[in-house]
Amino acid sequence: MKEILAWLDILWEVCLRTWRLTWRRPVLLTFSLGQPLVWMLFFGFLFHRFPLPEIANQGFSYLDFLAPGVSAMTVLFGASQSGIGWIRDLNTGFLPRMLNTPASRSAILAGKILADVTRLLLQAGAVLGLGVLLGARLRIDASQLAAGLLCLVLFAAALCLVSCALALHARAQETLAAFVHLVNMPLLFTSSALVPRGHMPDWLAALAGWNPLSVTVEVWRGALLSVPMPGPVTGLGWRVAGLAALTAVFFLAALAGMRSAAKRY
Repeated sequence: MKEILAWLDILWEVCLRTWRLTWRRPVLLTFSLGQPLVWMLFFGFLFHRFPLPEIANQGFSYLDFLAPGVSAMTVLFGASQSGIGWIRDLNTGFLPRMLNTPASRSAILAGKILADVTRLLLQAGAVLGLGVLLGARLRIDASQLAAGLLCLVLFAAALCLVSCALALHARAQETLAAFVHLVNMPLLFTSSALVPRGHMPDWLAALAGWNPLSVTVEVWRGALLSVPMPGPVTGLGWRVAGLAALTAVFFLAALAGMRSAAKRY
């Protein structure tokens, strides 16, 4: 019992420290909110006259379709920058000192991810609210809302863990910036965040069906607009299991990176 309480205490302290650092450096918050707003304005009003048969017969416009997608896109962009804080801590020597204490590394990692995922969920909600102010209409299905949030949490955690694992190995913000551009854009444009899969070429639609962002955003959109999830991964259980498996794999990868970093310093 004492070990569990100690683990939770470490998790909470790391989480609080991460929140404080984010609050003191609000640049990340500003850019994370500003960029999705620009996307929603440009795409929403540029393509709002183009009909989407998948949702038009249910009374939805393109802006309605886009708002949940940009909300999830906010999570994608923000999570991929999660490792920046650890690069700073590596360069100042704080993280190596912490990793070489008796504190549980899994608790340190979990505290960091908890703080970042909470921030990302709040940002996704803020972007969704901005979409509503711009004219997006939601038809929330309360029975699917918990599942949508769970998928959003798992997706955010998985991307944060990838970013942290890469930061521990790269130790340079330039490398992480390259990762953000090389991973974010392909993930975004091979997903159904901005365009329904029915409007894609067959090969791209098949690829989008297995894209983790598509898997997430389609559950999220289903909860916010009360629309059915398209295939091939139609079962909610399979979607959650797949995202949970990715999160577990990347958690282990980040832990391995922490062990390597502790040995190097």
